[in-house]
Amino acid sequence: MIAVLIIACPCALGLATPTSVMVASGRAAQLGILFKEGKFLELLGKNNIVMFDKTGTITKGELQVTHLYVEQFSENAFLELIGAVESVSTHPVAKAIVTRAESKIHNLPNPTEVEFFPGYGVKATVNGKKVVISNPRYYKNNYSSIPGKASLLVEELEEEGKTVMIVTVDARFAGIVAVADEIKPTSKRAISRLKGLGLEVVMLTGDNKSTALDVAKQAGIKSLYAEVTPQEKAAIVQQLQKEGNRVVMVGDGINDAPALTVADVGIAIGTGSDIAIESADVTVITGDLNRVVDAIKISKKTIINIKQNFLWAFLYNIFMIPFAMFGLLAPWVAGAAMAFSSVSVILNSLRLKKVKV
Repeated sequence: MIAVLIIACPCALGLATPTSVMVASGRAAQLGILFKEGKFLELLGKNNIVMFDKTGTITKGELQVTHLYVEQFSENAFLELIGAVESVSTHPVAKAIVTRAESKIHNLPNPTEVEFFPGYGVKATVNGKKVVISNPRYYKNNYSSIPGKASLLVEELEEEGKTVMIVTVDARFAGIVAVADEIKPTSKRAISRLKGLGLEVVMLTGDNKSTALDVAKQAGIKSLYAEVTPQEKAAIVQQLQKEGNRVVMVGDGINDAPALTVADVGIAIGTGSDIAIESADVTVITGDLNRVVDAIKISKKTIINIKQNFLWAFLYNIFMIPFAMFGLLAPWVAGAAMAFSSVSVILNSLRLKKVKV
């Protein structure tokens, strides 16, 4: 009876999962990948779709103003207004505009009555003037059509893959700002690796379709959604989930927070906003998307390791308990066998420390 009690002790079963998760979490941390909870380490490798935000995630997020078109104002007066409005935002487009404005205007005025429209733009009052900076979609929905010459310019700039913002002052069209970005050198490689794992890769962006297509083509992505708001990003994730998919969302900005929250696993780029990091389940400290692939591979290898641990623990019990029941196993032998089983599970888990990704 004592031999049966000893040999049936579930120590190995109790160690099977937590030791694997603990060792894998440590290995991930060495690579700059932080999991909020162990369960996300297990869940990450079970997904079949990986969705990426564009600006700051696939691209560098280091935008530069490439084109200004101004009506009603001088260029300096125009820059002063838009620079002041965007000075309260941390969005990459806003930073590019502020950088351009500060190159000409040393002391930007303080904006008041600031209001953000996530996915669309921002509005504020500067020097008594109500300024709205928004994408063409928002402008067309809320104002009259873009003036003829400016409309042609917007189309031309979007075809070149640039992000275009329309500026209105006191509800009148005032000008256009165009910014451009480059994809990260590591993005194409990371997306290729994800496809090699059999995962579907999708891109989500609030940018116009032309810009989105240009970036997607460079990165090797075929499936994309353009001109989507933060709420629409979350709705797309939920729709894919309803179709039976398990979705990973990767993003870096406040616009990605809703999608990061509703995804099966949300991954935040550590170089992005605090809101995105807080909303996500996993944080990749660097901006290198290869770390996203590494996280998924570590997750898959952890699941395999856990299954190996359980298999060994069950086989050990199934094989040894009959011997103990028939009195063929002395208690000290049962104790030694039980200890060996637990040690073997730990040693197998420790193999994750040297896992190659």
